[in-house]
Amino acid sequence: MAAAKIKVIVVDDSAVVRQVNRQTLEQHHDIEVLAACPDPIAAWQKMQQQWPDVIVTDIEMPRMDGIAFLKKIMAYRPTPVVVCSSLTQEGAATTVQALAAGALAIIAKPQLGIKQFLQESGEDIASAVRAASRANMGRVRPSSAMPVSALRQAQGTALGQAHQVQSSATPQAALRPLPHPATSAAQAMHDTTDKVIAIGTSTGGTQALEAVLTALPRTTSGIVVVQHMPEKFTALFAQRLNGLCAMQVSEAQNGDRVLPGRVLIAPGGRHMQLVRSGAQYQVQVRDGPVVNRHKPSVDVLFRSVAEVAGRNALGIIMTGMGDDGARGLLQMRQAGARTVAEDESSCIVFGMPKVAIDMGAVDKIIPLERIAQEIMAYDR
Repeated sequence: MAAAKIKVIVVDDSAVVRQVNRQTLEQHHDIEVLAACPDPIAAWQKMQQQWPDVIVTDIEMPRMDGIAFLKKIMAYRPTPVVVCSSLTQEGAATTVQALAAGALAIIAKPQLGIKQFLQESGEDIASAVRAASRANMGRVRPSSAMPVSALRQAQGTALGQAHQVQSSATPQAALRPLPHPATSAAQAMHDTTDKVIAIGTSTGGTQALEAVLTALPRTTSGIVVVQHMPEKFTALFAQRLNGLCAMQVSEAQNGDRVLPGRVLIAPGGRHMQLVRSGAQYQVQVRDGPVVNRHKPSVDVLFRSVAEVAGRNALGIIMTGMGDDGARGLLQMRQAGARTVAEDESSCIVFGMPKVAIDMGAVDKIIPLERIAQEIMAYDR
């Protein structure tokens, strides 16, 4: 008996986007598009006839804005939502609001060449839909979001790219020799007792990160984070967290020091690595090939932490689709670091943690609610 298809409703006020998204998704044998609607009100009417497994929606639309639509869905019948948002500062700010309201993933569409972009990104959009369809919506906890006006103050840079990109590159390929020498893990253990906490997340990770980081005191050791997210969105996401957390949260810039009380989030479209400069930990932010379909890649970060910090590090892998981070976490454990995975019961998507657990990369498996406690215990 054939598996049931993932039923999708597409919502966008652009006829071109609706047409291309519908055609692109229907090329995949496991996805069925129930309807392509021009606004949330039309979509809601269709949804009363047949409820979808996943909703792919724009945020800035007529008759009802996407945030109100998303909140209505989550209150009435929580359903996985993938946001297909424009790469404007305004669009990025609103999309961060959507993530806080319960959306699971972002597809970032450019202002120009949308049709070609969507056609070329068909596999990425289908992958985002598949990941969303497997989400444990019982674990989604919409939170109070910062005002969009505050988010708009975050500094954006270049235009973003799709949520995922195909590539066979490895962390080793992305990690060419560094411009300045990195201290080995063995040297690090003798030269410093500073601790580093490295966290990797993907689908559902924005909410998981908020739950963990808001529970940590300002004195917590320096934290480096890879959350799979397109460019421009990471700066706004970091600013939102900075307004909620006792720790200082920012999008990482090349050369930033890893210090107690600071959280550095890898910028979308760039890899982030931990390096040593004397007795200090810093991050290096650099371009390179996508790894495990992602840039930034959790594996790239974790591998560098294994090499540079060794047993002075704690590695944590949380909710997300795929296997990014599993091999890097194994390298961290082999280098003497403590390693933790979020358990299945609390994951929105139990993909990345499961692969890491199956690979033998994990010392401890705990629910999301205990991860902040685990970090504080490690920090004592």
